[in-house]
Amino acid sequence: MILADKIISLRKKMGWSQEELAHHLNVSRQAVSKWESAQSIPDLERVLQLSQLFGVTTDYLLKDEMETETYTQEDAVPALRKVTLSQANEYLALRKSAALRIAVATFLCIVAAIPLFLLTGAAEFNYLSMQVETAAVVSLALLMVMVAAAVGMFIYTGHQAEPFAFLEKEPFETEYGVRGMVQERQKAFRKASLPLTITACCLLILSPIPLFIAAFSTAENSNMLVLLFLGVTLLLAAIGVFMLIYTGVQAAAMEKLLEEGEYSRKNKQNGNPMGAISTCYWLLVTAIFLTWSFLGNAWDISWLVWPIAGVLYAAFRIVNNTLPPRRGEH
Repeated sequence: MILADKIISLRKKMGWSQEELAHHLNVSRQAVSKWESAQSIPDLERVLQLSQLFGVTTDYLLKDEMETETYTQEDAVPALRKVTLSQANEYLALRKSAALRIAVATFLCIVAAIPLFLLTGAAEFNYLSMQVETAAVVSLALLMVMVAAAVGMFIYTGHQAEPFAFLEKEPFETEYGVRGMVQERQKAFRKASLPLTITACCLLILSPIPLFIAAFSTAENSNMLVLLFLGVTLLLAAIGVFMLIYTGVQAAAMEKLLEEGEYSRKNKQNGNPMGAISTCYWLLVTAIFLTWSFLGNAWDISWLVWPIAGVLYAAFRIVNNTLPPRRGEH
C-alpha cells in the first residue's frame, strides 16, 4: 500500500475531510489532495506531523510493503485531536460573529410574513390605492427576498464552521491554558448575557398581548387593527428569539470547547440525546398545530402554539444549560 492510500485510509478512520486534515497540518486542501492522488509526496516534516497526528509510525507511512497499521505504542489508538489556544480563540471569535448572522437570519424568517398580511390587508380594506393582487405580489416578493437572504446567511455560516465541526462530534484534547481561558470567558459571558436572556423570555411571553388587545377592540377598523397588532406580536417575538439565539450560539461554543452539557464526551459516544429530544419536541408541536388547525378550523388562533412552544423550549434549554455538569461529563 502506497503512502497516498495510507493517508486516505487514516484520514477516513478519523472521520476527517481533506480540508480538516489540511487545517491540522497547516497546509492547503490542494496539498492534501495531491498527496492522496499520488501527484506529490509530503516532505519529511509533514510525514512526522502525519505520524503524530494519526499515532502511527513513520515506517508504516513510508514503507509500501507494510500493509498493517503500526502504532507508535503497542495497542495504541490514534491520538485525540489537540485544540491549541490560538484555535480556541479563533473558534470563539468565529462563533461570536456567527451568532449575529444566525440571529439576524432567524429574525428575517420570522418577520418575513409581516409585509404579506399588512400589505394585502391594507389593500383589501382600502388603506392603500393598490389592488389586492398587486399587494400580494409585492409582499410575496419581499418575503422571498428576506428568506433568501436568511438562507444565504445560514449557508455561509455553516461553511465557515466546517473546520471545527469535530468539536461537536468527537472527543478531543486541549492545550494547556485553553480550558482555563474558556471557563473565564464562560463565567463573564453568563453574567453579561443574563439580562439579555431574561428580556428575551419576557418579550416572548408578552408578545401576544398586542394581539389580545386588538381582538377585543370594538373600533370600526378593528380588522386592520388586528393585522397591525399581529405584526407587532411577530416583531416582539422575533426580537426575543434574536436575543436567545445570539446568546445561545456563543454559550454553545464555550460548552463545545469544554465538552460540557450536551457536548460532553459521554453524549458524543452515545449520540446527542438533546438533539433527539429537540427533534421529537418540535415534531410533537407541529402535530398539535396541524391537528388543532385542521380539525378545529382554528387557523386564526392556532398559531399561538408556536410562541408558547418557543417559550417553553427556551426555558427548558436555559434550565438545562444552568445545571452544573454531572460527574464524569468533562
